[in-house]
Amino acid sequence: MALSDNTRGALLMATAMAVFSCNDAMVKALTHDLSIPQIMAVRGVLTTILVFAVSILLRAKFSLRAFTHPLVLLRTACELGGTLSFFNALARIDFASASSIMQSLPLAVTLGAALLFHEPVGWRRWSAIIVGFLGVLLIIQPGPEGFSSDALFPLAAVFFTACRDLVTRRIATEIPTIHVTLFTSFIIMVVGFVLVGPTGGWHPISGFNWLLLALTAIAVFCGYQAIILAMRGGEISFIAPFRYTSLIWALLIGVLVFGERPGMTVLLGAAVVICSGLYTFYRESRRAIDTAKKAVTPTAGG
Repeated sequence: MALSDNTRGALLMATAMAVFSCNDAMVKALTHDLSIPQIMAVRGVLTTILVFAVSILLRAKFSLRAFTHPLVLLRTACELGGTLSFFNALARIDFASASSIMQSLPLAVTLGAALLFHEPVGWRRWSAIIVGFLGVLLIIQPGPEGFSSDALFPLAAVFFTACRDLVTRRIATEIPTIHVTLFTSFIIMVVGFVLVGPTGGWHPISGFNWLLLALTAIAVFCGYQAIILAMRGGEISFIAPFRYTSLIWALLIGVLVFGERPGMTVLLGAAVVICSGLYTFYRESRRAIDTAKKAVTPTAGG
């Protein structure tokens, strides 16, 4: 059975979230030994080489116009801001906390899509997304004791990433996805090298850290491709909530890798977020079925 654009986009988004969660865990491990700009620089080199090699295999025709397109430049700037913000978050706060705050991203993207692109969002899907956001609030427990200034980094990452996704939606399909990925990884690499000096200089890289850096490059490449394809097809308001699936990975990684112990409030919030995402998917399935029924129902006198 052929998948609808929304279903395909949702599956791509869920895959991207699993890949990015693993990438984030490796980056957090690397921040113990390397500076954030050094991680960006080395990973950027590896990612750029990988993406360039794939583009050659695909025989993609390079165009300077594609790399200098205003929307591609704007998307890259948003990606850069999101990378710097979230890497700082990973280095400063718990893995599960940083990932949990990022779960407010679907609401931000949905608001942007509704306000800027006038995408239709029914009250049921709005309700599910809002309930999911309330679940995120249960997880992060905002307040004088549970919310530190370091939490501003993932909040900044939410803003930049939401802008990135909205801009991605407006990039013409004539510009190949591989070009967008290549330009993004190249710029992040350059900025990383520029910032290495002011942030403490170059540090020796162990064999294990080289392995992690190589794996993050592969993860970034796969994640970029999946998320760009996801945002280019279907409705953003439907696809965006599937970012919540990263919360499952964040909790598992936080417990199994970093020894974090989320409380009952965090687990309750996670359950609320997951249920809201599942309900959103259910509502989309019902809407597709209803639309199909109306299409085959004969009109009176027909």
